[in-house]
Amino acid sequence: MPLENISCNKSAGGWHKQYTHRSEVLNCDMRFAIYLPPQCAAGKKVPVIYWLSGLTCTDENFMQKAGAQRMAAELGVAIVAPDTSPRGEGVADDPQGAYDFGLGAGFYVNATEAPYNRHYHMYDYIVNELPALIEAHFPVTEQRAISGHSMGGHGALMIAMRNPERYSSASAFSPIANPINSAWGQKALSGYLGTNTQNWKQYDSSELMRIAKIKVPMLVDQGTHDNFYNDGQLRTESLAEAAKANNYPVEIRMQDGYDHSYYFMASFIDDHLRFHVENFNK
Repeated sequence: MPLENISCNKSAGGWHKQYTHRSEVLNCDMRFAIYLPPQCAAGKKVPVIYWLSGLTCTDENFMQKAGAQRMAAELGVAIVAPDTSPRGEGVADDPQGAYDFGLGAGFYVNATEAPYNRHYHMYDYIVNELPALIEAHFPVTEQRAISGHSMGGHGALMIAMRNPERYSSASAFSPIANPINSAWGQKALSGYLGTNTQNWKQYDSSELMRIAKIKVPMLVDQGTHDNFYNDGQLRTESLAEAAKANNYPVEIRMQDGYDHSYYFMASFIDDHLRFHVENFNK
């Protein structure tokens, strides 16, 4: 599958690059960013951390704001940041143009409801198509971890639990941890999957954590001054209850005073990168 390089910037001794490609899974052109640490230039293959962003974001937000490149270079890991939804002419959006559904809000599910089922297969894109593309074109190993923020935190935890053989570890900042019981999740899951709520549970991290047999090490950071946490959108407590019920290996850290912003992520991203490298090395 051909790639087109559209930007290239040196960072922390490595290279941040953006590419576009045609996605067969999403039936549209897609863009992703990759950070290749300096070890790649010396001929070494490195493991990959996939980063999933939140509502309204693209591949650019995390790469430009989180400050992850310095630690990724030190640890010798690549970071891949895809877009958050299919895009382009003919891709269905929220009928009212709202920020929390449609473009920029793919929720990392495979849509079954028209018109979204024509393009919105972000789950398959993240799990299968994008890693195959990355591993075919870049000096990386098949070792993978997955992380994300908010909607992307939901995606990272959910995808890791559904595919424990594919990921050494997973982490999240402020994840939508129980979307079947939050307004954001209910809007997205009903729109993409229909009204049968039983079909929603396969994309709910709290529900999956309760029944998981094979367990992936996880780290979750949640700020106490996060408006979306305090108004019930994120439901971190549901994830904690599920972890306790199933003895799941997840560390949930409540970080005093932090909100939902990239200031929060930039403060703790080094911890998350180290966590993933520790699990790569086990």
